[in-house]
Amino acid sequence: MAVKLGFVVSEFNRDITYMMEIEGKEHAQFLGAQIISTFYVPGSFDVPIGVKKMLEEGKVDAVVTLGAVIEGSTQHDEIVLQHAARKIMDLGLEYGKPVTLGISGPGMTRLEAQERIDYARRAVESAVKLVQRLR
Repeated sequence: MAVKLGFVVSEFNRDITYMMEIEGKEHAQFLGAQIISTFYVPGSFDVPIGVKKMLEEGKVDAVVTLGAVIEGSTQHDEIVLQHAARKIMDLGLEYGKPVTLGISGPGMTRLEAQERIDYARRAVESAVKLVQRLR
């Protein structure tokens, strides 16, 4: 049985997250996983609400989160990713389903974010492996 994945994708830094989404979809197909739902949120800080909605619907085996948090002139990027990552993990534990972190950052430049588009592939692979091991 194919692993059913949901993607929650940040629209902020869309030039980066669009490429992450494409790479994630291609890798899911390569692994024989099926993406049955994609939910777009304004930014990485908003990812947990999309994850919760997807998990509540109960149609997916795992959720892959995709985003890019680029460094600014303040510590805003660190706060955004720290809180989003913590809540993402909490939701996975609460619902007993893998929720993988494909959000790159903090502390990276736009160029470094482009170099980390493969975080999407890693997040998809982790989701598929976790589902297979938990079955």
